[in-house]
Amino acid sequence: MSGHSKWANIKHKKEATDKKKGKIFSRFAKEIMVAARTGGGNPADNARLRTVLAAARAGNMPRENIDRAIKKGTGELTGANFEEITYEGYGPGGTALLVECLTDNRNRTAGEIRMLFDRNNGNMAGSGAVMWMFNRKARFVISGEYADEEKLMDIVLDAGADDIQAEEGMAEISGAPDRFGDLAKALEDKGIKTEDAGIVQVPQDTIEIKDPELAKKIQKLVDALEDCDDAQAVYSNHEIDADILNSIS
Repeated sequence: MSGHSKWANIKHKKEATDKKKGKIFSRFAKEIMVAARTGGGNPADNARLRTVLAAARAGNMPRENIDRAIKKGTGELTGANFEEITYEGYGPGGTALLVECLTDNRNRTAGEIRMLFDRNNGNMAGSGAVMWMFNRKARFVISGEYADEEKLMDIVLDAGADDIQAEEGMAEISGAPDRFGDLAKALEDKGIKTEDAGIVQVPQDTIEIKDPELAKKIQKLVDALEDCDDAQAVYSNHEIDADILNSIS
């Protein structure tokens, strides 16, 4: 895997996210509602809620949206009851995919995810089929003057960072999921804004895609899954060659 391809894929993901800010906020709202419903609306007593709130703030979610989602979770305002489900499957070229969902209708969501796999040269698999290929991590992406490995090391190492990579004006910090809040606070205390932040699934190994037609098919499936209203996040173990990614974007 070339570093150039890695950062090209990160930038591509960020640009796609920027175009879907409204949907991103809706996804955060669902996560906040579930966290508040299961553990209460006080972040001081609810570690999961603290983590989700840190990610939502890092993603620039408006405060009023956050407050409304907490109240829906605690029952102060009416809102749907969501359950968490992760679907697993294979895409073109044998790529492995995870689709994390929050849904108020399990049957509807399962049917839609299966249909999207089937219509886009993939197939949905059973539980555990590909989950073992991924590790759950806290992840932050930074650009600008602080996208420097040495500068960041002084700031986030004691907060729980276990890996820092910087290249092409961008930096990626990762750590254990339970250190997300500590890492977010360390960055916030220094006034460092993140381009992206969250608890994500990171593939243990990646497949670099160098065939343009295969890349198009994979991207079509990923885009279709991400556009599903119940999908919170889609993860894959592929990376598209930087030149090919630029040509198909």
